[in-house]
Amino acid sequence: MILAAPLMLLGLLLLPLLWWLLRAIPPAPRAQPFPAIRLLAGLRAPRQEAMRAPPWLLLLRIAAVALLVLGLAQPVLVQGGAALRAAPRAGGLLIVLDDGWAAARDWPQRITALDTLLARAGRAGEPVRLLTTAPDDVGALTAIGAPRAAALVRADVDARRPNAWNTDRMAAARALDALVGSEAGGPIGRVVYVADGLATQGDAALRRALHRSLHQAGAAVSEWRASAADLRVMLPPVASTATLTARIGAIPEPVARPVTVSAQDADGGTLARVTGTIAAGAHDAAVPIRLPVEVRNRIARLVLAGTPGPAGLRLLDEGDRRRPVGLLSDGPFSTTPLVGPLFYLQRAMSPDTELRVGDAKTLLSRQLSVLIATDGTLQDAAVRARVARWVKAGGMLIRFAGPRMAAESGTAASGQDGALLPAPLLDGARTLGGAMSWSKPEHLAPFEADTPFAGLKEPPDVTVSRQVLAKPATDLAARSWARLADGTPLVTHAGLGAGQLVLFHVTSTPDWSSLPFSGLFVQMLHRLVERSVGLATRGGDTMLAPVSTLDGDGIAGQPPPSARGLPARDFGHVAASAAHPPGLYGPASDRRALNTGDALPPLAAAAPFGAASNLAGRIPDRPLGPWLLAAALLLLAFDLIATLWLRGLLRLATATLVLGLLALAPAAQAQAVPAAALQTRLGYIVTGDAQTDLVSREGLQGLSAYVNARTAAVLGPPDSVQPGKTDLAFYPLLYWPIIRGETEDAAAIAALNSYMDHGGILLIDTLGSDAGNNNGANGDDSFTGIGAGAQALRATTRGLDIPPLKPVDRSHVLSHTFYLLRSFPGRYVGAPVWVAANADAGRDNVSPVIIGANDWAASWAIDAAGDNPYAVIPGGEAQRTLAYRFGVNAVMYALTGNYKADQVHVPALLERLGE
Repeated sequence: MILAAPLMLLGLLLLPLLWWLLRAIPPAPRAQPFPAIRLLAGLRAPRQEAMRAPPWLLLLRIAAVALLVLGLAQPVLVQGGAALRAAPRAGGLLIVLDDGWAAARDWPQRITALDTLLARAGRAGEPVRLLTTAPDDVGALTAIGAPRAAALVRADVDARRPNAWNTDRMAAARALDALVGSEAGGPIGRVVYVADGLATQGDAALRRALHRSLHQAGAAVSEWRASAADLRVMLPPVASTATLTARIGAIPEPVARPVTVSAQDADGGTLARVTGTIAAGAHDAAVPIRLPVEVRNRIARLVLAGTPGPAGLRLLDEGDRRRPVGLLSDGPFSTTPLVGPLFYLQRAMSPDTELRVGDAKTLLSRQLSVLIATDGTLQDAAVRARVARWVKAGGMLIRFAGPRMAAESGTAASGQDGALLPAPLLDGARTLGGAMSWSKPEHLAPFEADTPFAGLKEPPDVTVSRQVLAKPATDLAARSWARLADGTPLVTHAGLGAGQLVLFHVTSTPDWSSLPFSGLFVQMLHRLVERSVGLATRGGDTMLAPVSTLDGDGIAGQPPPSARGLPARDFGHVAASAAHPPGLYGPASDRRALNTGDALPPLAAAAPFGAASNLAGRIPDRPLGPWLLAAALLLLAFDLIATLWLRGLLRLATATLVLGLLALAPAAQAQAVPAAALQTRLGYIVTGDAQTDLVSREGLQGLSAYVNARTAAVLGPPDSVQPGKTDLAFYPLLYWPIIRGETEDAAAIAALNSYMDHGGILLIDTLGSDAGNNNGANGDDSFTGIGAGAQALRATTRGLDIPPLKPVDRSHVLSHTFYLLRSFPGRYVGAPVWVAANADAGRDNVSPVIIGANDWAASWAIDAAGDNPYAVIPGGEAQRTLAYRFGVNAVMYALTGNYKADQVHVPALLERLGE
């Protein structure tokens, strides 16, 4: 223990004087009879003598003053290990600080430990130098410079934040060698290295530099580091047809570790939250995220829970999107093996592309990136008009030639809108080779660098025996993406509105060429699909400038002045740095993402540089002054109470205390009454899943606030309930999210049946589960037509008295209890809402259950910051408003029953009364 103000201890010399002054206390008041005035003549007043204070009271006062003096001396209890207790050396202290992306996970611990170390150095008058190992925003290490006062270095450390890129320990070693070799550098007394524990290039050089600089001084390096078990980073994801697989890199450990990944949209709304496990001894983990393609394409970033900074954030760009491809069919034989026009297309694209087969109306009713039309599928004018509108809106149409196109080329409608061709065609088809031709089948010419097929190798065995020819034009060469060896176009393209038209001048089958047999066919189609999302280039030397970059805390902002553009070909192959910080690059039409986890080797723990110790064990110095002062005040309070008691004045204080306790008794008794009995509240059934229960609570909080703001109802905060344990009689509406088939609980089912029998309403939500089963539940017809996903709903509600159900239509009271509604969306839209099919007079014709699958709580949810944390798909905020309105209608339905339906009978009742 040390003293920050040792001169204050001189106050202890006053304790003997204080003992002498405090020996006496005023006497207690004495009752004295008051005689008549005449009897007072000649009386002599008795001599007043002070009573002596008891010894225990004197000791109490002396102890209070002693604690007061000691507290003003500001004693500090030094803790935190040998590095903090080490005696100052003549050369001063050198702090080497890792401040790369791996330091963000324990940055507060680092700052706390360094503040304690620098405070100790400041009290000892020890000079301090600081060396950081990660380049700053301008790409240079912080200069070590001359020794400074510890207070100045402490202010510098407190203002620092981790960087979003890796450390450069090689540059740190050179800076340290330069310091030691310079005359102004001087000797170094001791070194404290605050490491991130991650092995990087340059570790050996830094180790040698540290030992060289300290060898002559005889000092050792003290290394502080946190445990490497929680060091994780988001790696590039893997996209497949059905899933987007997030990958998490970690340092191998002998035990398995759970991970949670959230998929978020550009506004920060959560689209999905999935969990996985890093297996024992594994360098990484794969966590699949399964979402519909329309939802999946909205993902803007993947967030790893519990990992702060840019390491726990993965920005996605257009290269990570799913591109649905539609194959336009002209009949049931389109996919016939070996001969169908769609057979080879399906085989080429099905492994990693989401394919949809159907007519134009069906395909274009959903989100689509590419539409492929084979010969004869666009003969109808209405179909061509529909497809033309879709292309103008940004789609890509890929067409294949054939006999029908060759026959109609001369009579095709003029203009791109009518013919949907990149260029006008000559009549007929050109035949290469055959018994009646002097020519031979042509090979492919090399692909040019400015085409989507740049870099692909043309196989020598691919030949073309027949093709349709484009009419010669001045811009035909610019429109040609692929040519034959004789220069005739094989693939042409043209823009149409915001979209593109692409034509293969051969068939999609081997009838006209051997291209469908080759791997080049697969590569060409995938290049076109990648281009369909608007990427002008997928490589090359095109420079993409930074648009938004991440700082060391993982927060997006304006790029620093030192940030430079990066060639498109380098994305995914270049690690983030000060010159190229992680973030988004390029214009909106060609947006690319650079992440901290790009181009990283497998994570590994670095070998200790010296006597390593755990950073988490660094306990800061504990100042004892405030505690001593508080103890002194407490003793003085005891002295006051003792003095009042000795003078006989404590009775009044005791009576006051008793009256205060009696006044608080009614309030304490009121607390025993359930809050739901004093205020109308909504309830949600606890599922046992922490995330689901959190969404339910936040959702009902948001709905209650919406109801209070827009209706005359006044709802309190929602309550969590457990049927069978909680009294449900106080809640007009219970929200019940179904997440899995739970084991039947007889007591809970009985409580819910009693709740519904006495007028309560259950709002059952299967949270987006599929609906489409026509079988009854539990052997009856309660769920006839509902199909509410499934087994989880049936297993959970087994034994519940649910009547036969029907979908809610516009005539049902629920659709107009407060707002006039035609649909009842939540976070999702499209699933029907079900209520009791038959009226029950005993319940005033009110349905005891409302069942749906739209995940209403997530759409209503409001977090602690007042924001809506979960995205609403696909309608956005307009859909969220409708979800709130459905919630208001459900609450009003629960509070007022069937009063809206009763109004229908008012004219008949008035007419009868008039009779």
